[in-house]
Amino acid sequence: MKWRRLIGGASALSTVLVVGVVGYMVIEGWSLLDSAYMTVIALSTVGFGEVHPLSKAGQVFTIILVVAGVAALAYTFGRFVDMLVAGHIRGLWEAGLMERRINRMEQHHIVAGLGRVGSEVATALEREGAPFVVIDTDHEAIESASEAGWSYVEGDATEEETLRIAGIDRARGLVTALDTDADNLFVTLTGRTLNPDLVIVARSSHVSAEKKLLKAGADRVITPNVIGGRRMAAMILNPIVSDYLDLVSHGGGIEFRLEELEVPEDAELAGETIASARIRDTIGVLVLAIRTADGSMNTNPSSDTVFKPGDHIVALGTQDQLGRLARALSEG
Repeated sequence: MKWRRLIGGASALSTVLVVGVVGYMVIEGWSLLDSAYMTVIALSTVGFGEVHPLSKAGQVFTIILVVAGVAALAYTFGRFVDMLVAGHIRGLWEAGLMERRINRMEQHHIVAGLGRVGSEVATALEREGAPFVVIDTDHEAIESASEAGWSYVEGDATEEETLRIAGIDRARGLVTALDTDADNLFVTLTGRTLNPDLVIVARSSHVSAEKKLLKAGADRVITPNVIGGRRMAAMILNPIVSDYLDLVSHGGGIEFRLEELEVPEDAELAGETIASARIRDTIGVLVLAIRTADGSMNTNPSSDTVFKPGDHIVALGTQDQLGRLARALSEG
């Protein structure tokens, strides 16, 4: 809207210039150059004398031209100043709102970098209803995030202050998906220092960087080209298996999904076996794996496997079924 007003003012000023040139050519019979010169000095009010003596009609025309020109100039200048001032004030207002919004967030996720990988991560988090903050230096990327309704920080994620503004000390997870391995390494190291309990997933461009990122504090390292190559090979070799994994892992309206759920200390299911808990019969969820509190993974739990506090259950079911299982685990 502001740009349209500015363009409108410029159009009005251009119209006055054209009318002035044509008017002097018609009324006074001057040349194009003399008419243009007289129009410019009249509108600029610099006080130069007339190119040629003016007739009565020419004097009246000049008065009208000066009044119209000054009005057009004032309007255009006013719109320009309004655009600058209003834009600055709005920017400060929006920045204040965003800062307060982020300060209220806890146990959220931070996505550093809004490139192809980071944007997909943010979209997935939004789809799952998980709170998150995105960080990027690119103004257009931040504008897109704002339009999408995402919480954002416009800044350099490699700087400690930027991570603090994003609430790194209160965050649950950090995904660093910047363009270079060096930047991701620095963000990982800084994030781990600021929040030792943070779950960090880092993107790497080269396999050689994976060990460095893990040593810096990343819990998981993803190399997109390696993962993509493996997935493509799996689609060729085992297309049905690949279709099944897509079905249960990507959501987006698909009925079945995979989730991990923790067994709390006071859960009623703690101490029960898979068979005695009858999760499959009563809730409809299939227990695929259990990671125990000591970190070991039982990838094929038998019916007599006991649920223990601190275990993480990898379960397959619908969103409603998984929600019922989560409620059952929270009941003490």
